[in-house]
Parts: sequence; structure tokens; C-alpha cells
Amino acid sequence: MRVLVVDDDAVFREELAELLRDDGHEVDAAPSVPKAVELLEGREMDVVLTDLKMPRHGGLELLREVGQRWPRTPVVMITGYASVETALDAMKLGAFDYVRKPFRLDQLRETLRLVALEREFSAPSESERDPVREARSLAASGRYDVLLFDEPTPPPAAHLHVLPLDPARPSELVARSEEFLAAHPNGAVIVARVERLLAGHRLEEVVGVLDRLRAALDGRGPLRVAFDPHRVDPAAALALGGAVVADETHAALEALANPIRRRALQRLAEGPATFSEVMAAAELSDSPKLSFHLRKLVETSLVAHPDDRYRLTSRGEAAVRLLRDATFLPPGGSGENLAFPHATEPSPRTSKERARSR
Repeated sequence: MRVLVVDDDAVFREELAELLRDDGHEVDAAPSVPKAVELLEGREMDVVLTDLKMPRHGGLELLREVGQRWPRTPVVMITGYASVETALDAMKLGAFDYVRKPFRLDQLRETLRLVALEREFSAPSESERDPVREARSLAASGRYDVLLFDEPTPPPAAHLHVLPLDPARPSELVARSEEFLAAHPNGAVIVARVERLLAGHRLEEVVGVLDRLRAALDGRGPLRVAFDPHRVDPAAALALGGAVVADETHAALEALANPIRRRALQRLAEGPATFSEVMAAAELSDSPKLSFHLRKLVETSLVAHPDDRYRLTSRGEAAVRLLRDATFLPPGGSGENLAFPHATEPSPRTSKERARSR
């Protein structure tokens, strides 16, 4: 993974960076929040490890900056034992996790493993679809006028309007869609080959465009997004899926993305459990941390806590089925938003490969 270590203690910072490099990670190190922001502006990071307390600008400031500008980048707080309450506050503000100083290397490795598990969550298992066929089918239903962004552009048809996808200008998707919707109140939008946008723009920028498209289509037709599953990693696929679904579903997806919460849900799928039983299943020894995650599950209505035992709600049972199906994607009903992997052409074989197949 690409890791950014932020700590004002030069010795600790460099020792931690070296340990992480020995484990095979790509590591950048920063002595302050301004320097960390400068590095983040220059390259994407998979995770930020930051000291909670630093002179002038602390870890909470960095957390807010990352949350606003790079919301898909998880932040892990490094804190002393006396600051656990502040670290929990940081998790309420969006931090992925915290580790306590002095920490064992195996504890840090476990935290990074959890980050990797969250990034890998979302293996889209729906059959690949052809976005052009999807657009024609939606248009043929007669319920919507459909705007398809694609390149090369297929011929238009009844209720189907086609515009080229300009990968250099993703914001044009919103402007052109708004023009289309002004003339077609029952409009729907399909964006094909989103991986072309991701090739030249940060994931956060593309997700922001999809968020604005979803808002523009609210109360009208669906938004559907197609991506090449071979060119979009699972973490980006989850972000695309989360961007197009309704806010309530998005909150549930965020809850499911955390591996600790998934372990808790899978334990509760076996039946009601006490706090200690859930802690054992989640492989945690930190009770404040588990309390935080269980509160999140209760707040998103996945878990109920009516007595001394935690239980799945009907929505939680549906979430567990979602996990077992290994897909975050909503079903493809005609009136629903959807992100789906599009069918791709097999790569051409070389002359040597063709000769071996004869």
C-alpha cells in the first residue's frame, strides 16, 4: 500500500517509515500537517498514519482536511494511552481507526490489514452488461428519455439520445445532463466507460460528478454507470456504487465496508450476542473501539440493542445476505440507480499465443 506517515518526532517518523518499507509498503513521511497536505496533493495515498498531537496543527486538523478533499483516503490516528477519548472523537469525525503508543508492530500490521480489507470490499458479482444495450432497453420501456454518454457513440433511437464522453472534462457530464433534463422531465442518464474518467482524474473528482448527477436526477429517471472491472479496482468500484445509490443505502454500504463491523454482523447472523461475544468474534481487545463500531451499526439500523444482547434488525439480515452474495450493487430494476461492470472485449492474442492454441 501507499502509506503517508505524519509525525513531528523525526526519530519515530523515520523508524516507523522504515518498518513499513521493510513490510513492502511504499512510504512517504511528513513532519507536519502542511507538508502532509502538500504530499497528498502530489499523489494518491492508500492510508494516512498521523500522530494525534503535534505542534501548531494536530491530527484532527489533518483528518478534517483529508475528509474534505480526499474522502476515500482512510486516516489512522496514532495516540498515547491518555488520549484514547480524543482518538474516539476522531473516529466520530471519520478516522478509520487508532493505534496506541507504544504499539507492537503486529498491531499496526493488523490495522493496515483491516484497511486493505476495506479497500478490497465490494467484488461486484452481477453479470457484466453492455451499457448500450442497457440504454436501449431502458428507452424501449417508454418510461424514460435516456441520455447515454459513450465513445464511440452508437446511433440514436426512439427515446435514446447519445453524446460523446469527454474524459478530459468530467464536469461536462453534469452541464449536458442538466440541459437534457430541462427538456426531458422524465430523463435518465447512463454513463459508459467511467474508467476513462478515472484514468485522468482523481476518484474523488469523479465521485463528486456522479453525486451531482444523482442529485440532478432526483425524482426523475435512474442514473446508471458502467465501468471496466479489469481497470477499476474494488475500492473504486465501491465508491462508484456508493455515489449512485440513495443516501440511506450509501450509509449502509459505509457500515458494511468496515471489516470490524462485518465481523460483528456475521457473528450476530448466528444469533443474539453479548458485547463480550461480539468482541471475541471481531477479534478485538479494545472495548471502546468496539463500542464505537456497534453504535455505528445501531445508528444505521442494522443492529438493535434492546437489552443486554445485540441483535440483527431486518435491515441487518438483508445486509448479511448482501455480504454473503459478495456484492454491494443494488438489483437492476428499471427504476433504480445502478453501477455495473460492462462487458469488455477479450484482449487480442499474440502470434505466439495463437500458435500454441493450434
